[in-house]
Amino acid sequence: MPASSSSRAAPAPVKPQVAGTAAFSKFMQVLQLVADAQEPMNIAALMRATGFPRPTVHRIVAALVAERLLVEQAPGATFALGPRLIQLASRSWGRSELRLAAVDELKRLRDITGETVHLAVPNGTSMVYIEKLESPSAVRMASRIGTSVSLHSTAVGKAYLAALDDSAVKKLLNDLPMPRYTANTPVDPAQLRALIREARERGWAVDNEENEPGICCFGAVIRGAGGVPVAAISVSTLVFRQKEDPLQSYVAPLLESCRVISERIAQTPSISAGDML
Repeated sequence: MPASSSSRAAPAPVKPQVAGTAAFSKFMQVLQLVADAQEPMNIAALMRATGFPRPTVHRIVAALVAERLLVEQAPGATFALGPRLIQLASRSWGRSELRLAAVDELKRLRDITGETVHLAVPNGTSMVYIEKLESPSAVRMASRIGTSVSLHSTAVGKAYLAALDDSAVKKLLNDLPMPRYTANTPVDPAQLRALIREARERGWAVDNEENEPGICCFGAVIRGAGGVPVAAISVSTLVFRQKEDPLQSYVAPLLESCRVISERIAQTPSISAGDML
């Protein structure tokens, strides 16, 4: 399920410091905050979020802007991820074995459905898009490669959860933030567990305007060696143009694509390890 350019999933925590890397950890904390912010962040917002003094935040931001890892959207205003960071990330994803194994099938799925297709991998309590193929329609999704999206409100997230065993789901739900994005967002753990059971029984998940108003998505999981879930695919459509028979139009080709990709990667241990990031 896509998200707008201001991703709303909870920020992934910065990993514990290695000795001698305190300064680097501060830089990473600022980058992570900007990447995961629901709204554009300025110096004051970064100070509040990090607890760093103003001179420290200014110094970090200035260095990141100089290296094109951040860009200042207007003098004295807010900051966004810079082109150098996006270029580096794109090169990494472009070489991803999973992406390479999936991309031609994703193109086929996009062409069959006429809708936007996403490939996402699990990352803690969120999913991250590592590939996106746009619908040919003039009205398109606002999501981007690299966007983190919530498990509880997206088709890719619920498809992934449904593929896990009960103990893994329970562990994830214990730490899972469940913010409300729309009137349809499941924010109660019992409700989410019911949706997971439904997705598990039928083999696919749905996002019925739960992450963004006006957008409906269908998601299914990709499995690696031993049937381990490693990723998920979604087909995303605008509600006003959704076809009358979504099972035939979206779900059937989605499940076939997941089957094909799963067969391809089942013999590749490096992309069968669950959490890909």
